[in-house]
Amino acid sequence: MTKLFRYISFSCAALLLLVSCNKWLTVKPQDGLIRDDYWQTKEQLAAAVTGCYESLLNQDLVEDLFVWGEIRADMVASTLRTPDDAVNIMQDNILPSNSFTDWSPVYKTINNCNTVLEYGPDVINKDATLTDSAQNAYLAEAHAIRGLMYFYLLRTFGEVPLQVKAVSTDADVEQLEKSSKQDVYNQIITDLKFAEKYAVRSFGSNDRDKGRITKYAVFAMEADAYLWDDKYDSCVIACDSIINSGLYTLVAGKTQENWFNDLYYTGNSSEGIFELQFDAQALNPFYSMLITSSNQYIASTDHLSNDIYGLDQTGLAADIRGNNGSYVGTNGTILKYAGASAGEDYTLRTSDESYAHWIVYRYADVLLMKAEALCYLNRGQEALDLINMVRDRGQAIDLTQESEDPSATEDIAKYVLDERAREFAFEGKRWFDLLRYAKRDNYKNLSVLTEAAIINAPKNVIQTIINKYKDINSHYLPINTDELQADKKLVQNPFYGN
Repeated sequence: MTKLFRYISFSCAALLLLVSCNKWLTVKPQDGLIRDDYWQTKEQLAAAVTGCYESLLNQDLVEDLFVWGEIRADMVASTLRTPDDAVNIMQDNILPSNSFTDWSPVYKTINNCNTVLEYGPDVINKDATLTDSAQNAYLAEAHAIRGLMYFYLLRTFGEVPLQVKAVSTDADVEQLEKSSKQDVYNQIITDLKFAEKYAVRSFGSNDRDKGRITKYAVFAMEADAYLWDDKYDSCVIACDSIINSGLYTLVAGKTQENWFNDLYYTGNSSEGIFELQFDAQALNPFYSMLITSSNQYIASTDHLSNDIYGLDQTGLAADIRGNNGSYVGTNGTILKYAGASAGEDYTLRTSDESYAHWIVYRYADVLLMKAEALCYLNRGQEALDLINMVRDRGQAIDLTQESEDPSATEDIAKYVLDERAREFAFEGKRWFDLLRYAKRDNYKNLSVLTEAAIINAPKNVIQTIINKYKDINSHYLPINTDELQADKKLVQNPFYGN
């Protein structure tokens, strides 16, 4: 059976036990239990929604989000311990057998959401204490998470199967063709529009407001999706819905240590909009991936220091997001997830402290998404003002300041791209940012992809990478071999053959 359907053939949403505000455990049911014995009470519906969040904490899924969003770009380098499949992605030697083309952890979450959306609406007929608004709020969370997962798949694979039916037994499994990029995008927007209408504004506590889908998390997802599809007016409206709420602020950047502690070590800061809530009971995968003694990935320190954050020749200024903030310049440790503290005297997390949150969206992202949209709406000065807000907080040095001409649309768009690199280093956004920028206007800026891809590549493969990137299908990963063998309706991404 295909990996996709092996992971989703038993629903993880049926029996769930909530053991703390941000830790969920799953008990998988036998076939048929979903239909026959579950979905009777609002508590069971709530637990099923909790299961959707629990599946987001899957270590394989989060590792994929890091790999898909970072290692094809320019900010992450390999070590002697980097998995061969990851090295092959970095060098654009990607085969359908590559383990990082396994999308099953994402489809597992999608199926959890499908299960809620298929069986959840009937609970109100069995539990008189469940209100319409409460039911729709639960369904909104499932719609938003499903939309987010498909957004990751769209940007990583391009065309993917649209599975929107719940699969709880092997008998439910059906083979599916790939859907077009446009159809996948339309499904994302449909999910997010439902979520926007019915999601709550607050769950009543800070941790839940950062760890669950609020209306503001939905607005952030919408803004990102609209930006991907060049819908700039809609992106601005979604961003303004967050900005005008007055609920979010940039974490202060007075000192590198306090900035790091509030935003990354502690998490759920005033800047956070949606964060995956790892804790001591649900550790993230980053200890084995990033801690110095066993790290599989390191920062591309020379490129970051010289080209991204810049080096102040006087030695009197430094971007707090750079050396000893996002990464360690002397050994390349990616500090955002590995660090217990930042600064010259930084310390690293121990294995039982590897619970840095995976930040999906935060306020700086909203400001820079809006800035990117504004520059294409000929509102350059407003875009520059937003860029400068983020730069000021990060204490960006003068050397990285770019165009201040409000009418220079392309220059400002590139400025946003560069500032996003400084702000979101290693947060799973860089490759997607580069691809979004490159594909605009019929791939007018294709060169940014190749320039980034060859930064850390061996000299003997640079020309090969440049040649491959001329085919836009190469910008998306292939469908895994196991999927193709199990589902005869699937057709391989044309760049990778049949």
